[in-house]
Amino acid sequence: MKKTFILISLLVPLISWAADSTNSPAPAKIGTKAAIDHYDQLLTVTGTVAQVTIRPAIVFINLDQPYPDSPFAAVIHPDATNQFGDLKALKGKSVEITGKIKNYHDHPEIIMDHTNQLVVVTGTLTTNAPAK
Repeated sequence: MKKTFILISLLVPLISWAADSTNSPAPAKIGTKAAIDHYDQLLTVTGTVAQVTIRPAIVFINLDQPYPDSPFAAVIHPDATNQFGDLKALKGKSVEITGKIKNYHDHPEIIMDHTNQLVVVTGTLTTNAPAK
């Protein structure tokens, strides 16, 4: 009986923690220009893809304006690029990019490792994959 009580008392907090982590609220959404004020925060940045630059070692997705005037960039490293499909097809699309905002040379960016960080928003339709 005592062992059962100890086991239950250990499992209840674990089950509560797991339930809380699956029901955690979605990150808040901000515009591209506000990202500069939110370094090291997990947020969703919304904007329109102005430029997609694909290089052998890196991919840049600049929102709202092309580089160097873009207020925000999403970055994909080579080990993750194959997950995202036709990235050039994102140009002109409204997107939501979720992740921790990093400061790279006084410029806000999110590094995307997984496709669930990118949502293409088209009117009322929302998808978790880039348009093809």
